[in-house]
Amino acid sequence: MMLFIGGVEIVFIVLIVIMLFGADKIPSFAKGAGKMMRQVKDASNQIKAEINQSSKNINLNESRINQEIKKANKGLSKISKKKKTD
Repeated sequence: MMLFIGGVEIVFIVLIVIMLFGADKIPSFAKGAGKMMRQVKDASNQIKAEINQSSKNINLNESRINQEIKKANKGLSKISKKKKTD
């Protein structure tokens, strides 16, 4: 949908850019824009990877905590059964 810009508007913008900067500088601008977009994409992928890794670590910690709680519950159950028999 490109922000409600049609074909005629795009051609008009391109013509203005060519008139302002000259046809010889357009490729260098496009190259710089491409590099910038690639850096943004790489940075966002890195952030996604860090978030995924953190969520995996949180899940591992949650599993360990749940295991410790189960162990503690078993121990408490044994103690309470011992008290009831005494």
